[in-house]
Amino acid sequence: MLVTIDKRGSINLPSTIRKEIGLDTGTHLDIEVFEGGSIVLTPVAIYPTVKLNEKGLKKLTEARKSGIVKMPALLANKIKNARTNAD
Repeated sequence: MLVTIDKRGSINLPSTIRKEIGLDTGTHLDIEVFEGGSIVLTPVAIYPTVKLNEKGLKKLTEARKSGIVKMPALLANKIKNARTNAD
């Protein structure tokens, strides 16, 4: 299938290809260029993270244990697996 690079350096993936492999608006792609000029695009998932320091993690743990107030679902989903970064 032939595509053309526009003046901004962009290409359009035909809808038949996007539908066939399940690419939607906002899909992130990793691009690899191999010897000889071959290009491989691989869809990747990006998950936002919430990082807490030790003090913040301790407060979160205490809040979870207290059971006094239920955390909003949106926030709960973002911090469900919160942990400190050992690096």
